Amino acid sequence: MDIDENPGPCDENQPTTQSQLVPKKGSHSVVWKYFGFKQEDEGQSGVICKVCFALVAAPQGNTTNLYQHLKRHHKVQYDEAAVQGKRSESRPKMQTSITDTLHNATPYPHNSSRSKEITEAIAYHLAKDMVPIYNVERDGFQKMIHTLDKRYSIPSRNYFSYVALPAMYKKVRTVVEAEVQQADYFSATTDLWSSRTMEPYMSLTVHFIAIDFTMKSKCLQTSFFPDDHKGEILAQGLKDALASWSLEEEKMACITTDNGSNIVKAISINNWTRLQCFGHRLHLAIGELVCLCRKIVSTFSHSWLRRRNLAMVQKELKLPEHQLKTECPTRWGSRQEMIQRILEQLPAISQVLNDRKVRHLVPTWQDIEVLEAMNNTLSPLAEFTDALSGELYVSISSVKPVLHLFKTSVLAVQEDDAEFTKSIKSNILKYLQEKYSDPQTQDLLDMATTLDPRFKMNYISEEKKATVKARLTDEMTGITLAMVRSFPHFNTIPNASPAPPMKKGRKTLGSFFKAAQGNDDKSSSLEQAVSTELEAYLLTCNIDSEDDPLIWWRQNSNVYPRLSVLVKKYLCIPATSSPSERLFSTGGNIVTCHRASLKPEHVDRLVFLVHVNALIDDNQQCFPSSKSVYEKDHVTLKTGVKLLKNSALPHNYFNKYILKYSRKRV
Repeated sequence: MDIDENPGPCDENQPTTQSQLVPKKGSHSVVWKYFGFKQEDEGQSGVICKVCFALVAAPQGNTTNLYQHLKRHHKVQYDEAAVQGKRSESRPKMQTSITDTLHNATPYPHNSSRSKEITEAIAYHLAKDMVPIYNVERDGFQKMIHTLDKRYSIPSRNYFSYVALPAMYKKVRTVVEAEVQQADYFSATTDLWSSRTMEPYMSLTVHFIAIDFTMKSKCLQTSFFPDDHKGEILAQGLKDALASWSLEEEKMACITTDNGSNIVKAISINNWTRLQCFGHRLHLAIGELVCLCRKIVSTFSHSWLRRRNLAMVQKELKLPEHQLKTECPTRWGSRQEMIQRILEQLPAISQVLNDRKVRHLVPTWQDIEVLEAMNNTLSPLAEFTDALSGELYVSISSVKPVLHLFKTSVLAVQEDDAEFTKSIKSNILKYLQEKYSDPQTQDLLDMATTLDPRFKMNYISEEKKATVKARLTDEMTGITLAMVRSFPHFNTIPNASPAPPMKKGRKTLGSFFKAAQGNDDKSSSLEQAVSTELEAYLLTCNIDSEDDPLIWWRQNSNVYPRLSVLVKKYLCIPATSSPSERLFSTGGNIVTCHRASLKPEHVDRLVFLVHVNALIDDNQQCFPSSKSVYEKDHVTLKTGVKLLKNSALPHNYFNKYILKYSRKRV
């Protein structure tokens, strides 16, 4: 409620002239022109009208009552104040005070929260976007930062190299280390690489299934490895790498590598389970004539004049105006794409390469026949090789179904195939089957396929089903016994009633037999529980091809507690070593010609920070990941085959491909 005092007679202390009143400190409203305070009123609590010298209530400098007083008692002054108020609103704001100006020009202290926030953001930019650290000293970058915040002083490049980025690495590494150590089991991929300056590096990536049954993949390190790359030295280097992350070798289910003799020997020395990279196996199986294709692509990529002539001939011949493609070492389907593009542009290539210096590169009709046969054979394989190279979804359990599909459909010899095409198909299939025929690899693939609820035992031969069941039973029993040893109160028999307390007294001979019989009963009950769990799982219907097996296990882990532990052991294994090899594409983007002198420890940190997906704090991801370019590969594995009516083929999502390629033959 507005309070307004009527002007009354002034007491002896009441001021009688405006000169005896002082203005309000720091006032901005025009209404204060007509009000003031006594000089002795240091707190300026009593507001006095300069016109009638009445005391007006204005708690905490409220101007509403002041305007009401003028409106009721001093109409002329009220109208004048209203006009001046409108003018002041239309004017630009007053300039900041000298104090404010000096404050805004003062640089942030280096330990201030705002300075730390900007510095961390710049470090994030340097790591995530793989830009040279010396960018912070470039004029353009400094001008941009100064324009955004004039009070911020950019630290030197050495600060980012030796303080900011190492601090970020340490913070993120702590989070990743805690995450990988919580995994029940993990698998690994590794590879070797040489930088632009021929410095050798060895990568290590681990893959595991988290407690919520999501697939995780973590690049742990890209270590400088200057020693001789002998098997013995690589073996010790891999052991040291696991130890530096406090990872137990006993928890590693498998390691996927290429077929290099030194890495094969290293894995053998460490007595680790090894899976041959599916992509490398296929890559080596089709190695003929590809060298010619690489030379053709290289001839055009190193000559601007030939690229220009190729574009002109493409227009003249009305061919698709496509650039030639080169194969990417980490994408196995890229070899087929390179061959396909050369066949597409063959007329233009032949016309451009008519110079006698390069005429030998023009494919002959025999070469063309071979390339066409290879393209026809490899086209359907490209989808599978890329799909099996993913790291964020289950791939190991698809190896046996893919090999089965190759044998029954994709690489099956057709009557209308040319002789060379038949030869290529037979050789590729024979090569792949031989490389996956060793007992250890077969056992690994059988376990993984059985634990995938999409396949179970569809691809296990009848004579091996009993063996696979026996191995699953042994491992499930071992898991339970390990839990009992770790947690003595762990109850292995659900709903088992507690045993009655033993009576005190001297034990008789019969009591020992009774105790032994009790242990046999417990053992029998455990075997029965394990067998029941396994049979119940195998009797359930296979899930739909569009479903994610890990989501199914997340929903059913309580129903099959022992099997769900084995799922984390076997389904985390990648089918290819591409995850580690992809690190070196990142490494190549980091160790460029403009920053070829990066120290190895900086390379390791930067590659780690680019690929890691850890939390930088409780609420924000260090590197919020956009959709991985490799997630599209998951579509190939998911796009699948529903249960086909009137089909004798196994119920799995690869049936679609069988139909697809069989229809092409009709």
